[in-house]
Amino acid sequence: MTIDPTKSIPAFYAGQSILLTGPTGFLGKVFIEKILRSCPDVREIFLLMRPKTGSNVNKRLEKILNLPLFEKLREEQPSQFEKLIPISGNVSEKGLGLSVEDKQMLIERVTIIIHAAASVRFNNSLKYAVFVNIRATRDICILAQSMKNLIALVYVSTAFAHVNEPIIDEKVYPPITNWQKIIEVVETLDEHTLNIFTAKCLDYAPNTYIFSKNLAEKIIQDYSSSFPCAIVRPSIVTSTLQEPFPGWLDNVYGPIGLFIGGGKGILRVACLNKNVNEDAVPVDIVIKAIIIVTWKIGLTTYNHSITDSTPLVVNCTGQKYISYQNCIKMLFNIGQDVPFEGALWTPHTILTDNLILFYILTMLLHILPAILIDLILKFAGRRPMLVQLQRRIYVANRAVSYFSFHEWKYNNANRSILISLIPCDNFDTFSFDCSYLDIRTYGINCAIGAKKFLLHEDMNRLDAVKAHHKR
Repeated sequence: MTIDPTKSIPAFYAGQSILLTGPTGFLGKVFIEKILRSCPDVREIFLLMRPKTGSNVNKRLEKILNLPLFEKLREEQPSQFEKLIPISGNVSEKGLGLSVEDKQMLIERVTIIIHAAASVRFNNSLKYAVFVNIRATRDICILAQSMKNLIALVYVSTAFAHVNEPIIDEKVYPPITNWQKIIEVVETLDEHTLNIFTAKCLDYAPNTYIFSKNLAEKIIQDYSSSFPCAIVRPSIVTSTLQEPFPGWLDNVYGPIGLFIGGGKGILRVACLNKNVNEDAVPVDIVIKAIIIVTWKIGLTTYNHSITDSTPLVVNCTGQKYISYQNCIKMLFNIGQDVPFEGALWTPHTILTDNLILFYILTMLLHILPAILIDLILKFAGRRPMLVQLQRRIYVANRAVSYFSFHEWKYNNANRSILISLIPCDNFDTFSFDCSYLDIRTYGINCAIGAKKFLLHEDMNRLDAVKAHHKR
């Protein structure tokens, strides 16, 4: 008996061949785990991966699958890993760096594309950001056009792609500039000339990441008359809420890195508006949103004769809001129960929105003590590292501060509609409603996750760490 795919999400994914870009990233890994575990009859997942020096794509995949994230799947359904097919490619290269054979195989077999690959660093050069975030999106769309069996393309954007709009609706906005011209300019000019032009190009975008994601959305819209597509816009993506277990994370970008710095007593001053609400969303909630959006547009009968078709846009933002001041206060409070090892100082961070004061305090509380400790390390015959670390913290702090000085409101009508469409039998497995989230419990799981998966600390040493913390 065949199950109706409109009434069952696993039935919809049965037999589908998915192409996933960015499988080595935070979102990509969680997507692989969730699809294989919750949609067991998926046919295959092609993973577009870049081979690294001394590590081909098969070795890179093997390393990923050994992560704690995949333990549950390894125990319950180990044969699912056979459905993963790594494809050698590179999103920073023209044509995605695909071989002729691989490209042909993807054209013949792929039915769903999840384009999650992106460079998420705020301080990338314009050239790199355009190649990875804009040109690669165009090349994915060109590849999608030649796929005969494609039923859905989902692009993972960001909730901050349109920072000039105080209220963000679930629609594609006019881009900062023409994406075709930007690709042409970046392919033509040398790096030095481009660096001079960057500020002019960016217009109101605070960095190359936001600029490139803004233009990429327009690419999806321009190609939406060729195949069914959607845009999912997550805000700040944080540790897992529930799946496959609470607290999983594997990167120190943005606020997570600053939280660890504060917990270890290294971050003594932060540049932010303490009254602004932080907008964060757990990674497993984002993945479920992507799965449901794909299901929705994959079931829609597509009319190629309509030329003005627009992509479905879903704002995937936080449903529980807490100001930066209260969030930091709560995290320091949690830090007393779940402290980090090797804290240099009692965790305490001064919050200021005054740039001059921030600079002075950075010199007094970050740089001068770092110089002193580095000198001691040098005389002790050890490698000095604190000044370099504090420089990186300063750059991260300044990059993130733009988002803590501004606040946006989001229309979430499409999210609400999609959640209401989830079949009853699939609701517990696929609902991306996180309005029930308890912020403090989630914060504790995030702290434990950071200790275990980022800092590789032994939770059995917790009592000793607490004693050191009190001292």
